[in-house]
Amino acid sequence: MYAINNEILYVSPHGDDDAPGTLERPFATLGRAVGAARELTGDVVICLRAGTHTLAAPLELTEDDARLTVQAHGYGTAEQEQAVISGGREITGQVAGGVWTADVGDLDTRQLYVETGGVLRRAERAGIDALPGDATRTVTGYVTDSPLDWHSPADVEFVYRGVYPWTEARIGVAEVTSDGERTHVTMAQPAFARAVELYNFTWEEHTQEGPALPTRIENDAAFLTEPGTFVLDRSRPGHHVLRYLPRPGERPRIVAPALETLLRVTGSRDVTFRGLTFADATWLRPSGPEGFLHYHGNGHYDGGPVEKVVLVEGQAWVTVPSRSATIPACVTVDGGADVRFERCRFTRLGATALGLTGGERHVVRGCDFDTLSASAVNVTGGHDTLIEDNLVQHIGLDHSGSPGIALLGTERCTVAHNHVREVPHCGIVAGPGRGTRLLRNLTTGTMSVLADGGGLYLSGPQGSSHDDGAQIRGNVVKDTRTPYNFGLYTDYGAAWVTVEENVVTGADSTAVLQVSPPLENVVYRGNFWDADPAGSDAVPAGVTYEGNTTLAEGLDAATAEIQARAGLLRPRG
Repeated sequence: MYAINNEILYVSPHGDDDAPGTLERPFATLGRAVGAARELTGDVVICLRAGTHTLAAPLELTEDDARLTVQAHGYGTAEQEQAVISGGREITGQVAGGVWTADVGDLDTRQLYVETGGVLRRAERAGIDALPGDATRTVTGYVTDSPLDWHSPADVEFVYRGVYPWTEARIGVAEVTSDGERTHVTMAQPAFARAVELYNFTWEEHTQEGPALPTRIENDAAFLTEPGTFVLDRSRPGHHVLRYLPRPGERPRIVAPALETLLRVTGSRDVTFRGLTFADATWLRPSGPEGFLHYHGNGHYDGGPVEKVVLVEGQAWVTVPSRSATIPACVTVDGGADVRFERCRFTRLGATALGLTGGERHVVRGCDFDTLSASAVNVTGGHDTLIEDNLVQHIGLDHSGSPGIALLGTERCTVAHNHVREVPHCGIVAGPGRGTRLLRNLTTGTMSVLADGGGLYLSGPQGSSHDDGAQIRGNVVKDTRTPYNFGLYTDYGAAWVTVEENVVTGADSTAVLQVSPPLENVVYRGNFWDADPAGSDAVPAGVTYEGNTTLAEGLDAATAEIQARAGLLRPRG
C-alpha cells in the first residue's frame, strides 16, 4: 500500500516509473501514477509537472477510480506549471527541393502542427478549389476532359461544402484512370453510394440528386504549392510520407497527432481534472472508405434507411437519415457521476474535444477550447450537467457543421455564461431534451461558413410543460454572419420553450416563428432585437409573442444591463 506525501503523487516528463512518485523522485507517466493511485485509500491528487506528457495509448479511468484529482503542479497559484497531455509525435524530417519530407512509417493522421515563434500552429492540408476541366458526375464518381497528374490518388479527398446549406461532406477517391481522352475518378465505396442516396432535395424549383461537383479537393503532393500546407502519402504501406511546404525562412519543428483518444473516463465518480492542456489527437474515420457524410451538427450518416421530409407541400423536400452517428470526442466521459474539468485547455484536436455521455452532475467550468476540427463540448444524455464559463473559439476547422456546444437527450442540463466566438456554424445547439437551461451566454461571429443555423439553435420537444421545458434567458447573440441564418433559432417542432430577455443583433434574421414542423407552446417574451423576427407579423398558433422590443438604433444602450451579465464570468483574452 502506497502512502506517499499524504496521498499526493507527482509525474514529470523527466521522471522514472521505477521511482516512488514523490516531488523529488516523480513518476515518468500518467498511467503509472493512476496505477499507483488505485492502491491508495482516500482522496488522491496526481500533480503533473511542467512539460509535455506524451501518451503511448489512451489513458483509461474506470469505476475503480474515484476521489481522484489530476492537476497541473501549483494549480491555482502564481507558480502553476503548464502541463500538456498530448497524443502527438514530434516528427524529424529533411528539406529537399524546398519541401520538408519525412518517412513516418505507418503513422496516419489528418492534422499537422508546426512550431512558429515557440507556438504550435495548425498547418492546412494542401488542396485545390475545383475538379479541373469540364467535369460531370457518373454512377461511380466523376469524369473530366482534363488529365489529373495526382501522385497518390487513393489519398485524395473530395470536400462538398454546402451540399445542403448546413452540411459539409468528405469522400475519398478510390482510383483515377484515363481512356486517352477523358479521366475517370472512381470514388470510395460505400461512401459515394451512400451520399447519392442521402443528399437529395427540391428547393425553389431546383432539384438535386446526390452530391454535385466537389467544392475542394485535398491531400496530394501535386497540390503542395502554398507555403504552410502539408500532405500525407499512404501509398506505400509501412512507409507513409509526410510532406510540408515551409514558409520563407521557416525551419519547422513538426508535431503530428497519432492517437484518436487521449482520455476515456468510464463509470468513474468524483474525478477532477484541473489546469491541464489536452492536445494533439486526430480522427481517422473520414480518411476511410466510409468517408464523412455529414448531415447536421455533430451527426453524420453511417448507413441505414433514408427518409423524405416535406418542408413545403408540393414545393420543397429533403432526404434525411433515420439515424445518425456522432462525431467522437478526443476526451470522453461515459456514465459515472461528478466528473469535473476546471480551467483546462483543449486544443489541436481532430474531432470533438470533450464528449459527455450519460452520467450525472458532470461539470465543465472555466475551460478554453480552440483549434478544434469539430465541436468543443458534446453532451448526450445524462442529467444535471453544468457547462459554465467556457471560452470556445476557432472550432469546426475540418467539419464546418459542428456547433460550439451541443446537447442531445439531456435532462436539466445548464449551459451558462459561455462565450462562443468565430465558429463556422451554430454557437450552441440543443436537440430534444428536458429542462434545458441556456442562460446568459454570449455568441459572436457564428455561422461564418455554412448557412441555416444561428448563434443559439434549439429543436424538438423540450419537456411536457413549461415547468420542465427549456429556458433560453439572458443570452446575447451578435453577428450571425452567413446569409440565411436566424440569430436565435427555435426550429423543427420545438415545444415547451420559453425565450425571454435575450438580445439579438447583426443577424440575417433575428429569430423565426414559422418553421416546419411548427412550434408548439413556445413563448417569446421581453426580448430585444434590431429587426423583427421572421413570422412576427403573423404569429402562429403555437407561439406566444409578447413584450418584445425592436430597436434599429440604440439597442446596445437599452440592453446594457443584459449584455453586462452575459458571457464569461472570468474574462480571458
